[in-house]
Formats: sequence, structure tokens, C-alpha cells
Amino acid sequence: MNARLFLYSFGIWFIFVIFAILNGAIRNAVYKPKLGELPAHQISTVIMVCIILLVVYLFIKKIKIDFTKTDLILIGVFWLFLTIVFEFIFGHYVMGNSWEVLFADYKIHKGRLWSLVLITTLIAPYFIGKILKRK
Repeated sequence: MNARLFLYSFGIWFIFVIFAILNGAIRNAVYKPKLGELPAHQISTVIMVCIILLVVYLFIKKIKIDFTKTDLILIGVFWLFLTIVFEFIFGHYVMGNSWEVLFADYKIHKGRLWSLVLITTLIAPYFIGKILKRK
């Protein structure tokens, strides 16, 4: 992956972070008091998946840098790595969430859908690039 593509993808990841923080704030202020923790989590997860797909679509459609299928896969892996590291560092050390609370979001069998955000983050660049035929 060339340096410019790496920097652009890093910047796009920061857009994800901003939207994720806003999405979480809206969830806690609006959905959670009315619907409860689990439904609010599920709604905000679906919203975040849609945001990721839209941002990735715009990124791939508008970027003027040539890239390969491998570049798109590497971008997804890069974003996944950054997201997981950020989730645990920010979630634990800044937000004060316990490790138990952070790992609870991975329990799909209990209705926690956070893994869908991670899967979307990983595969969106490749699949949207394939849809747009910009491999």
C-alpha cells in the first residue's frame, strides 16, 4: 500500500471514530432511556454499520489513488486492528469500562451485535471496491 493511500485510509478511520462516538452519545441519550440497553445497542450497531458502508463507498468512489484488491483487503485489516485497539484502550482507560463490559459486546448469543461493526469494517473496502469495480 502506498503512503498516500495509507494516510487517506487512516484519516477515514478517524471519521469512523467521530461517528462512533456521536452514535454512542445519541444511543445513550435517546434510545437507551426509552428502549433499554440491549435494543439501544442493537439499533446503534445497525446505524454504525450503515455509516461505515456509506463512508467506505464515498471513500472508494472519490479517491484518486490507484489501488489493488490487496490494498483494499489491507485497508480493512488496518481499520479492524485500529478499531479493536481503540475500543479497548479508549473504552477501558478513558471511558472507565471494565474489561468484562468491553468483552460482553462480543457475545452475539446474548444479542450483542458489536461484532457486525468489526466484520463490516474488515470487509467493506474489498466488497465495495468490487461493487464499484475499482480493484
